[in-house]
Amino acid sequence: MPFCAKCGSQVTDGAGFCPKCGASQPAAAGAVPGGAPMVASSGESGMPENVAGLLCYVLGWLTGLIFFLIDKRPFVRFHAAQSMVTFGALHILQIALVFMHVGFMFGGFGGWALGSMIHSLVYLLSLVLWVLCMVKAYQHEKFRVPIAANFADQLAGK
Repeated sequence: MPFCAKCGSQVTDGAGFCPKCGASQPAAAGAVPGGAPMVASSGESGMPENVAGLLCYVLGWLTGLIFFLIDKRPFVRFHAAQSMVTFGALHILQIALVFMHVGFMFGGFGGWALGSMIHSLVYLLSLVLWVLCMVKAYQHEKFRVPIAANFADQLAGK
């Protein structure tokens, strides 16, 4: 089933207009052979929305910032903003944990082990969240990371 190139909501096959936002629909909207839905390009970035959404997460907050600045489609802007908020915050947390880890080193072996364990858990959480966000964006789903999605909505202009 195709998706609206303007708002990202589903439209029926052959529909001339989106039932949600009223935008006219191109006849070329379809699906990628692998089964993931694809939206015809609206001429803003030259690539389908689901691919642009996936690319928002590839280098974390950095690609989120790039796509936030260059792509104006609501679906892509949401994923770009969510990438910036989520992975920007996790990046800052990891930097803080490195400094805490150095401080734990002076507390003996127990402090060092605790710092290593906390840093590893945050890294694992980041990795799982990164893969999950990319897969959901490619499937053209608006997966919402708890807490970060609310900030992303505000940033994306909803």
